[in-house]
Amino acid sequence: MKSLLIGSTGIRSSRIVQGCMRMTGDGSPAAWEHGKKAIRAALEEGITHFDHADIYGEGRCEELFGEVLRESPAVRGAITITSKCAVRRKDTPSLGDPSRYDFSREHIVRSVEGSLRRLGTETLDILLLHRPDYLFRAEEVAQAFRELQASGKVRHFGVSNFTPSQVSLLRRYCTMPLAMNQVEINIHRITAIQDGTLDQCQELGITPEAWCPLGGVAYTAWGSTLTKKDEERIAAELAHQSKKYGAEPWVIVLAWLLKLPSGVLPIIGTTTPARIRESKRALELAYTREDWYRLLEARTGVPSD
Repeated sequence: MKSLLIGSTGIRSSRIVQGCMRMTGDGSPAAWEHGKKAIRAALEEGITHFDHADIYGEGRCEELFGEVLRESPAVRGAITITSKCAVRRKDTPSLGDPSRYDFSREHIVRSVEGSLRRLGTETLDILLLHRPDYLFRAEEVAQAFRELQASGKVRHFGVSNFTPSQVSLLRRYCTMPLAMNQVEINIHRITAIQDGTLDQCQELGITPEAWCPLGGVAYTAWGSTLTKKDEERIAAELAHQSKKYGAEPWVIVLAWLLKLPSGVLPIIGTTTPARIRESKRALELAYTREDWYRLLEARTGVPSD
């Protein structure tokens, strides 16, 4: 498994990140064991970076992962654990409360403490703010970061779904560099390629992660606006490239993302060991610049000249 350094953290991440959002499935005992099997499969394939959030499975996904760590304590020192906070569900903590985002110092600290307890670890390697809180005060977030780092509860920090201007605002008040920006990037949603998000990551040494990287190919993308004609063009080009490279269309899309010079880390969410194993094929393809642009043209319907 290939790897790269995350920002200026000194941490090396596998180029493929294992997402843990679906690890508990329907919550049944069988699904629980299936999730643990998926984590072990990822480890066997050389994946060293696992992506969590306090809300995944209402906290149960972190609990499942913590159980794996208790069963194999030596694993903890060989992996990177990222978790996210700031999304607050409807009716929490009080009935009638709306769904919202919360970057208050109190909520950030309390969320981290909950994640650490569920994971059964003393430190998060990276904490990300899950989605922008439109009421956030950058000074307050920076204070929470300083406290968490000083206490040893979090080593490094980053953001998720932030625009370039939001990143710039937070960086102005943080005494530590931001390590990551986790954003949606897939064949349907190419905004981060076009709006300066990935350019900023290159400029500032921030490592981008791509959530939902297979949206529009392996499954319908979040809020998809692709037309039938768009889908037909994409499918035709992927079929051509799939035959050329001897790889499944979804593997081609991973290679397309990995080609980006900002060093994108795609987060795969599958819990199927065979698909976890197959994802590594994307790292082996000698994927060309020409094919990258052919797939972009199939996506947009517009030549890049």
